Amino acid sequence: MKRLLTLVALFAAAGGCAPMEWAKADATPEQTAEDSKQCQDNAWREANLRWARYYGAFGPMQYQDSIGRRFLVWPWGPFSDPYGDRYLEESRLTNYCMRAKGYELRNAPKS
Repeated sequence: MKRLLTLVALFAAAGGCAPMEWAKADATPEQTAEDSKQCQDNAWREANLRWARYYGAFGPMQYQDSIGRRFLVWPWGPFSDPYGDRYLEESRLTNYCMRAKGYELRNAPKS
């Protein structure tokens, strides 16, 4: 039973490593690359504008734990602000843009 569970876990982990790509039925590879670049540029610009507007004035704050050790934290956290990380926000905006253009994220064909 232990071997079976290990084997199933290995296959599940290997399946999660499949490369993905954006695909659209009537798009050429050049058009896909251009649309992807345009969406990434727009998402980068939008994420940086939002970041500077909302988080630019804040820096890390110093806190103390119950033992007295000091550590730095940002004024937002994973439970208080779902869009606090600008890199995740940039990825979300890129995905939205590509889906709005009619693309779908699929497994890359094996070569």
